[in-house]
Amino acid sequence: MSSTEQTPRPARLAAAAAVAGIEALGLVAGGVYMLVDALTRTSGDVTGALTGAVTLVALGLIPLAAARGLWLRRSWSRGPAVITQILALPVAWQMLQADSAMIPAGVVLGVLAVAGLVLLVNPATTEALGIRRPGQEA
Repeated sequence: MSSTEQTPRPARLAAAAAVAGIEALGLVAGGVYMLVDALTRTSGDVTGALTGAVTLVALGLIPLAAARGLWLRRSWSRGPAVITQILALPVAWQMLQADSAMIPAGVVLGVLAVAGLVLLVNPATTEALGIRRPGQEA
């Protein structure tokens, strides 16, 4: 195999990129929904809703960048992806505490976060990203 050819992308790495991408899409979609809701409602705290919408869209850029980096096998992308998964766990827990339609969304988010963490710490993913484990020689 020549140096210009790359080994196939491990399925676990592709799945981790997909999980991060799904989370990014969820955050951006939530932000867009809040933005449209804030602009079309006639009463309420429009400034707070706009701030929340912009925040969600901005936060969606982090897992989006991580998903792209994972797909392109950039070692830096694992850190933001892991942090996103860790931050998603308490959000999912809070969603599960609600008495509303947020419970199914909390289940989905929790499953995605745990699956993402498992995929990101998997040795095949670590190796594909070129990250050395402690004690591993260069």
